[in-house]
Amino acid sequence: MATTTNLLFLMFTTTLLLANGDPQVPCYFIFGDSLMDNGNNNHLLTEAKVDFPPYGIDFADGPTGRFSNGRNSADVIAQLLGFDNFIPPFATAKGGDILNGVNYASGAAGIRDETAQHLGGRISMDKQIVNHLFTILQLTFLIGKGSIVETQKYLNKCLYTVEMGNNDYINNYFVPKYYTTSSVYTPEQYADLLIEQYSRQLQDLYKTGARMFGIFPAGYLGCTPAIMTEFGMNTCVDSVNSAIALFNSRLNTTLNDLNQKLLDAKFILIDGSIEYPNGKLCCFCSGLAQWY
Repeated sequence: MATTTNLLFLMFTTTLLLANGDPQVPCYFIFGDSLMDNGNNNHLLTEAKVDFPPYGIDFADGPTGRFSNGRNSADVIAQLLGFDNFIPPFATAKGGDILNGVNYASGAAGIRDETAQHLGGRISMDKQIVNHLFTILQLTFLIGKGSIVETQKYLNKCLYTVEMGNNDYINNYFVPKYYTTSSVYTPEQYADLLIEQYSRQLQDLYKTGARMFGIFPAGYLGCTPAIMTEFGMNTCVDSVNSAIALFNSRLNTTLNDLNQKLLDAKFILIDGSIEYPNGKLCCFCSGLAQWY
């Protein structure tokens, strides 16, 4: 199964809290949208830009381009893994900065290239993968002494988290004013289309050396204030949540298929909505125990 368990969560988080010394992995690479972005949109011409107050009001460095008041999920994962510093955004990472990993996430990014184009600049998943290739080229000379084989051995030990799909719905499928996808595809067809492309993208990362994947499902966006306002409702929008459920179900199946196909890799669905005896916890690191 791609989903995680309570026991693995407790074992892994305990290990992390007690761990001292080197990080649990040599490097951590992050792909995603605004939930993970930590500054890649700052210099883009886009409405999806947050390098100003009140964003960052609870963050030591102030507004940095994080779509939050403080740390985001990628920051917390990096800390739990034992990194001394947050993983730098691709936009500003340079030299030895990339040895511990790079954050490629971009606010408004989607699996599909055209997603959120009405908002302006953003870095889609395909473009994030291209940016990762540039990083690998740099790593080849930093640690591989020009050897791609040695560099891939290094990357095999690194963690990759990917969080995509949200904008393909809220800034594409459910915005018929700008996109035709909802009139061309049924929710089932659109989910299939997204997952087919997403699977190819994950396999592209595998080909570059990635072996340990933590994949976030799309959120139930029908309960967000923006979507409820868009639909003129004061409760969750069931049609949106149903479409998301189709995507997540297919994503889980696809990750299981990839685990069967790519036997030297591990794809884990990071389910942040699992209920534990002490209440609902964010379990984004729980599945990582399966790698150690």
